Amino acid sequence: MEQPHQRLRQARLARGFASATAAATHFGWNRNTYASNENGNAPFSWRRAKTYGEAFGVRAEWLLQPGPEGEISPTVPILGRVGANPDGRVLLASGQPAHDRAPIPPGGSDLSCGLEVSGHSMRGLADDGALIYFEDQRSIPTPDMLGQMVVVETDVGEILVKRLLRGSTRGVFDLESLAGPMRHDTRLRWAAHITAIIPPVQARRIIQRADETPEPTLSEPLHY
Repeated sequence: MEQPHQRLRQARLARGFASATAAATHFGWNRNTYASNENGNAPFSWRRAKTYGEAFGVRAEWLLQPGPEGEISPTVPILGRVGANPDGRVLLASGQPAHDRAPIPPGGSDLSCGLEVSGHSMRGLADDGALIYFEDQRSIPTPDMLGQMVVVETDVGEILVKRLLRGSTRGVFDLESLAGPMRHDTRLRWAAHITAIIPPVQARRIIQRADETPEPTLSEPLHY
């Protein structure tokens, strides 16, 4: 049965590097760390698998798959952590690249992605620590979304989780929060159905944390 370190060696050879040292030197990796990952002395994390996969032109999931008898589930990116007070003030936002991952939800696709909830502005629907899945299709709002909690992006770049309602004129929408004021006549770039919400306890078990991930910054805010 092939193991991750064996797949890593295969990927390195297929990329044309005759030795682990040659690959590490070319990509600027620590030679001892990479050699230990490739010879099986030190397992490598999801984040390292992603780095190696991008360098060698293979999928991180393939590198980490332990073998035919123990295949791991496909994963999708978590785009950020989101949360706000009922008044709409952003408490936590992230513009960092998506390093954390989670298993693909039932019925999901390669467009699936997630948002991790921080705060209590949606208590009872998505509590603090919950995971919200949606399909990142970037399509315009459709009639079946009206009255539903959806993920939207406004014309000024805010990513919001709101109940979608008709606006006063064509092309604009009202966005209702579970707590806090209504946003009236908002123009949207896209909207997406929420496909699954995983409660906090279960979310903590399934989220795959990237090692040494930097703290999020207040850039490109994601909030409710």
